[in-house]
Amino acid sequence: MKEIMVTGHSLPEAYHKALCALSEEGIAAGVPDYQTTQKELSMTMVVLSPLAEPMISRCFIGGARDLEQYRQEILDGILDSEIALGNWDYTYHSRMSEQIDFIVDELRRNPESRRAVIDIRDWKTDIQKDSPACLQHIQYFIRGGRLHCKVLFRSNDAPKASFMNAFALIMLQKRFADRLQVQIGSYTHRANSYHVYEKDFPLLSGFVSRIKSGGEVTYDYMGDWDAQMEEAKAEIDVFVKARFMKAEKDTAGLS
Repeated sequence: MKEIMVTGHSLPEAYHKALCALSEEGIAAGVPDYQTTQKELSMTMVVLSPLAEPMISRCFIGGARDLEQYRQEILDGILDSEIALGNWDYTYHSRMSEQIDFIVDELRRNPESRRAVIDIRDWKTDIQKDSPACLQHIQYFIRGGRLHCKVLFRSNDAPKASFMNAFALIMLQKRFADRLQVQIGSYTHRANSYHVYEKDFPLLSGFVSRIKSGGEVTYDYMGDWDAQMEEAKAEIDVFVKARFMKAEKDTAGLS
């Protein structure tokens, strides 16, 4: 498989380089499980200043509400109840939640530690399921007084998932940095299979054309999208409660 590494000062800069690299250098490969084909390569995306503005790309599917909901799913587990109701096998938050205090304690114990790792993969469960975790693990380092984050995905849908994944994981990195009272460092996003499915080739091509057009391809987070995401919280809360109540009612009807 082809190996590519891109570096950007901000998240959108690195992400846009990654999309362009996949479009131009991705290799065609079959996906028998989904009866389709894809373009694929192995991608390492390094973001030197994860909170640098502009922080939001215009080249992802979704808006402020979608991004806020996903941020809450990762950081706060707002849809973890889906597991108890039998709708999902797991969430990323459910698998990382018990490890969060360990990360803080370990890096307080030894700021130079190489042991601050969150494991997401549960191989005993995942080998039996049709939707094994794509995110495998997250590792944190304090170096030079800054908290650096390195994540590994076994598989990552480039145009449909990777920006939201990276944004939420950077927000988690910031939460850890705040608890540890250190500055945020670099964010490294590694996807062993960074891919786009055949049905989404036009989506990727459209994103790449927009990136190369020289037009506006970013938004500021602070003072723009942060306000929109804050406004979306009430709607998200209603959605989550309604989803839980419906699922609970459906479950009761089956018993």
